[in-house]
Amino acid sequence: MCTPFIRNHQLNVIKKQAGQLQQACSTVSDPKVIESVRSNTSFKVMEAFPGASEQEQQLLGSFASLSSPQELQGYVRSLEEYILPFEKVEEKQLKKLFPKVKKLKVPDLAAMDLRYITYMGWTDIGTNKMYLAYHLNGRLVGVEARFTPVQKKSVCFLCNKHEEVALVSAITKSKPANASPDYYKAIGNYMCVNSDTCNKNITDVTVLERFISDIVL
Repeated sequence: MCTPFIRNHQLNVIKKQAGQLQQACSTVSDPKVIESVRSNTSFKVMEAFPGASEQEQQLLGSFASLSSPQELQGYVRSLEEYILPFEKVEEKQLKKLFPKVKKLKVPDLAAMDLRYITYMGWTDIGTNKMYLAYHLNGRLVGVEARFTPVQKKSVCFLCNKHEEVALVSAITKSKPANASPDYYKAIGNYMCVNSDTCNKNITDVTVLERFISDIVL
């Protein structure tokens, strides 16, 4: 039996590809087209697990032979025991990430299902701030950003989905050589207003990790 190895964003890839295969099997009559979809969805899943062991590859590849909605949905449910959850975080750890925020409002950690979290994000509407916590290179890091709702839908730069977004702007700690003492650079992007929605959509952490690295490193 495999030990847990599927992170939330990877599970989202599997769900997406299983859904596409289910759609094809339900609506397409040409066997060659369905076979092409099977091959493509299997490739996309394997692509999301570059370091998978042989046993893990067998588990991941088994969905490509399924056809019915019941089989595919059952397969996704069967993966729950292999989910690698977001590492447990305590309130004091979050407060330590943001030492300058004296009255930091933290999320309800007990209510979070850590299996379905790629990053921990929450907002403080009273101060128009967004906070993000993530395990980067084995270390828990935090990002504090200005949070400005824009009352519209746009593409979130993290999950690449069309959702309700806010303009999120954070100041990077890095400075060029010979920079003046008051130099600062802000990085701004449109991001999902609801981090739960973003965590359900995100399928790749490359942009997330680049954004965090630009801010904290």
